[in-house]
Amino acid sequence: MDHALSNVLYEYDVLLAEEQKKRESGGLMPKEGQRDERFLAVGPQTGQLINLLARSLEKPTILELGTSYGYSTIWLADAARASSGKVLTMELADYKSVFARDMVTKAGLACYVDYRVGDAVAMIADVEERVDFVLLDLWKDLYVPCLSAFVPKLNEGAIIVADNISRNREHAAKYCQAVRSIPGMSSFSVPVGQGLELSRYKAF
Repeated sequence: MDHALSNVLYEYDVLLAEEQKKRESGGLMPKEGQRDERFLAVGPQTGQLINLLARSLEKPTILELGTSYGYSTIWLADAARASSGKVLTMELADYKSVFARDMVTKAGLACYVDYRVGDAVAMIADVEERVDFVLLDLWKDLYVPCLSAFVPKLNEGAIIVADNISRNREHAAKYCQAVRSIPGMSSFSVPVGQGLELSRYKAF
């Protein structure tokens, strides 16, 4: 890991630690609209895992659904650099996309990422490339609609990682049921971070 990337990941660590401290002290109480302002990053364990998985692919087209503030984008962009791939990341909030772009640029990874702002389900339909890796990390009620939109665009052997998977969450359970019902899809949950569903499409 080079110096620029390490520095940016450290910046994220500081921001996440400050947010966690406020939450634990009661200084960050749930309010209308406030949840959308939080970093809600996948965390270092999940970041390292998606980096490792994406690196295992050759020249992958990586689709990230839910840029947020760019923490996972950094890990995916580093994997794209290592594997001669590229990242296409989608986010509904323009201010989050701008923040993520700035952080990715500071990490020296700007040339590996294409940012798109708007409704993910609609924008997936406009993706012309075949996709090799997908990270799902947006509002959970969009998981199944996004899945339906991107499955026709998957290459054989594509990897899908869905974050924040927990059986006691209605939308997460619906997603797991949906992805496991797709012909040719192998899928299982793992206790990493906030819970992940890992899937492989028509593995070689």
